[in-house]
Amino acid sequence: MLQLDGLIAMAIQEDIGHGDVTSLAVVDTNLHADASVIAKEPLVLSGCVPFNRVFALLDPGVRVHCTFEDGAAVEKDDRFIELSGRARSLLAGERTALNLLQRLCGVATLTRRMVDAVAGTKCRLLDTRKTTPLWRALEKEAVRHGGGSNHRFGLSDGILIKDNHLAAAGSVADAVRRARTHAPHGLKVEVEVDNLDQFDEALRAGADIILLDNFGLDRIRQAVSKADGRCLLEVSGGVTLENVRSIAETGVDFVSSGALTHSARAMDISMEFRPR
Repeated sequence: MLQLDGLIAMAIQEDIGHGDVTSLAVVDTNLHADASVIAKEPLVLSGCVPFNRVFALLDPGVRVHCTFEDGAAVEKDDRFIELSGRARSLLAGERTALNLLQRLCGVATLTRRMVDAVAGTKCRLLDTRKTTPLWRALEKEAVRHGGGSNHRFGLSDGILIKDNHLAAAGSVADAVRRARTHAPHGLKVEVEVDNLDQFDEALRAGADIILLDNFGLDRIRQAVSKADGRCLLEVSGGVTLENVRSIAETGVDFVSSGALTHSARAMDISMEFRPR
């Protein structure tokens, strides 16, 4: 919570600066108001906690009530958050709170659509580290709210040997061998490959997980056949809502998509203000 509050405090300061001069000029200091947050399109909810914290940090007297839980499907025109408090406080926090909410709902909504697209296969949908700086915990939580799963949170959470690691190590086999030597006990070794020759080398080297980077469907099917269950297979690169079902149906274990966090569209959400 301390990390979240620090992030939100910076966001509030970014927006308010030395003061909300419009509200200070035209809104009476004693005026109280109610407000509703309204979905302008169907969405999957994520971000209730950071939304609430914006107003808690601005003015502890503001009351925020989420009428839906994170992960819930919200329909167009649903009023899913209710607020009450000093009008100046509601107006000061409106944009920052909505920015957080719109972005996180966008991640959760896109994730839910992709999860639904692979339903019925054994494939699990994963996110990546392609997140907004300092928003990673929030965006990865939004992926979970959408029904997806999290890949490693950061570099310290797992071994993933990528193309630049391979260039530094010299070969797939040498990279996997070094990883085995230095990895903590029980930590799986994953290696990213760009072609079937590298895939064969990773398979012989005993990688636990092989990531097929930008493989076409035919090459993915060949890799699934060659692996024959000896390791887990992940596909990444160029994954979209339109093609994720076809990829999942090849029999791979995971599909990871950076688009879940770096390309999710902010949802259309507004706040309706009602002075008392």
